[in-house]
Amino acid sequence: MKPAPFEYAAPRELDEALDLLAEHGDEARVLAGGQSLVRMMNARQVSPAVVIDINRVPGLDTLGLFGDNGSSTLRLGATVRQRTSELSGEVAAYAPLLAEAGAQVAHAPVRARGTVVGSVAFADPSAELPTALLALDGLVKVRSRAAERTVAADDFFTGPFRTSLAPDEMVVAVDVPAAPGRTGSAFVELTRRHGDLPVCGAAAVVGVGDDGRVSHVRVALCGADERPIRVPAVEAAVLGADGPAAFTEAAAVAADGTNPIPSCHGSADFRRHLARVLTARALRTAFARAASPKETTDA
Repeated sequence: MKPAPFEYAAPRELDEALDLLAEHGDEARVLAGGQSLVRMMNARQVSPAVVIDINRVPGLDTLGLFGDNGSSTLRLGATVRQRTSELSGEVAAYAPLLAEAGAQVAHAPVRARGTVVGSVAFADPSAELPTALLALDGLVKVRSRAAERTVAADDFFTGPFRTSLAPDEMVVAVDVPAAPGRTGSAFVELTRRHGDLPVCGAAAVVGVGDDGRVSHVRVALCGADERPIRVPAVEAAVLGADGPAAFTEAAAVAADGTNPIPSCHGSADFRRHLARVLTARALRTAFARAASPKETTDA
């Protein structure tokens, strides 16, 4: 099947792209990598009247740090490819979780075209990159012709394939605060086959204080609910722990109150079970990496 007829626009300025969004609203779709949009158009799951290709807009391919040394932030613009992020030295240094999660997305040819922001804006509840952004306390930079705003990742995702974006808005970048010293992270997932979306995945960021105890922790899950979710109950249980023995017990509540979407790839109960197992595994690995920067495997 091929897509329904549509108009194609290739603006060369951000304001031009925003003008088109303001004019066409729900009838328009933004194209960056197109790895999800084109597939859905071919299946006629979506039939936009206008496709706005932003790849020629200057400045949207920004990847780098801004701010001073005390509050550095990593910014990835709307057309930064997933493969670029995965291989970036700055991402590896300042947000390694994003690189680790990104390396597990589909296959390298898909990542060479797909964008980090596109995955975030698509808001698949099983996707790796939105979940990593959530665990990293990331921010979503949103623009319309009338205004700009910054949305916390936890407020951006509102449901399966749904976000807080208005019809005339687009995501222009995502920001990730640079991790402090003695911080480790891990992203673990279970897939049916290499390259598939995960049945469930867990992202963990763990900071360790001078006393060897957990001083900072963030845990996020994909495939465990109708959107990527944070797990504050696990975070609270792990805070202050001085070793991995506490992680399995804390992870036992990872799936409490979740509402996984069952499918032929995994029932809701199976996904809840995976959420507990993968959360414990991600916490152990992140803690080991924080305690010993050379540690790269599950402890």
